[in-house]
Amino acid sequence: MTDSTEDIISTLLTGAVEHLDIPEDLRDKTVSCYEDVGGSLLDQGGDLWSVYPQGSFTLGTVTRPPNEDGEYDIDVVCHKAVKKTSTTQEKLKDEVGEMLEVYEQEKADDDTDDSPILSINESRRCWTLTYDGFHLDVVPCVSDEEYPPTSILVTDLKLRPWHHSNPKGYADWFRGRSPEMLRALEAKAEEIGVPVVPNWTVRSTLQRMVQVMKWHCALHFADDLDNRTPSIIITTLAAHAYTGETDLFTSTINAVGNMPKHITEEGGRLWVRNPAHELENFADKWHEYPERHDKFLSWLDALATLLDDAGDSAGKGLDHLVDRLGEAFDLGLLRKSAQRMGLETRQLRDAGKLGMARNAGALTIASTSAPRVQKHNFHGPTQR
Repeated sequence: MTDSTEDIISTLLTGAVEHLDIPEDLRDKTVSCYEDVGGSLLDQGGDLWSVYPQGSFTLGTVTRPPNEDGEYDIDVVCHKAVKKTSTTQEKLKDEVGEMLEVYEQEKADDDTDDSPILSINESRRCWTLTYDGFHLDVVPCVSDEEYPPTSILVTDLKLRPWHHSNPKGYADWFRGRSPEMLRALEAKAEEIGVPVVPNWTVRSTLQRMVQVMKWHCALHFADDLDNRTPSIIITTLAAHAYTGETDLFTSTINAVGNMPKHITEEGGRLWVRNPAHELENFADKWHEYPERHDKFLSWLDALATLLDDAGDSAGKGLDHLVDRLGEAFDLGLLRKSAQRMGLETRQLRDAGKLGMARNAGALTIASTSAPRVQKHNFHGPTQR
């Protein structure tokens, strides 16, 4: 089968976005630090407490920070299984902060620690532990007894009521949006002999699509960070709009066109509802800052235009396609992806498995009826 323009764009984007994954050594380091922090909190707090990750790391949609000095952001839930009437947001926040201070002192006294905490800071919803290359946002919460079994109430010192959330339910919903991901997770679990594996252990078209969108969004808003669309809005709308495609280009361009349809208006406010909790509105700040919704739509339009132009580039050559995509994505990453495609093509040719589609002039995996591409040995200047 001949590779279409859509197939080539999908391969280019997939190859590039793989470089945006958190590096394996740093991922292992973050997991180790998260487990260490969690262990300390549980030891200090006792049986009422539980600690688990949430956000893009859990979903398998982490993307590299857009600048070299940026840090990977890992979100951690610190849950105390008590009623909200038994404490206050301030008291719970202080309780977690005090346990983290004890943990920080223990690490400072450990001369063998190879992952020192650089700082601990408080924000309106969490405590942030900063390490070299990443930070852990530890979010204190209590049980949301009105929405069992996995909903939580999160501290937010700028809000009088507790903030509703359900990260476990959200991760389940996200996973369920992709039959491809479910199959991959089942295969992974069978491979390593465990009943369940986390989302981040596999990569599906939906996960890659979200990474592509987050990547483009980060670069689009590089000089306008206050108005950049939060990744949870992108992830939620993209997952709603995803219809099961396994081709990255097609899934992305289709989702971009359908994402606004999943924004609702209720009581004069725009809503991007948490599909796992009816009271959580991911777009709550759009009411206070309506220009952020306008800029979200403008960003989607820019991404749609880019993908449309790329899809219309048939016959103009790979260099043209890479340069066009590079205007909005990272040109260096796309060139690396294109170079890898070239290497894989050469390997197929050397193995005698690359053919020329009849009447098309496009490279394809050879069948018994396709004419063979002759192996060539020439050395010329490398095109850059």
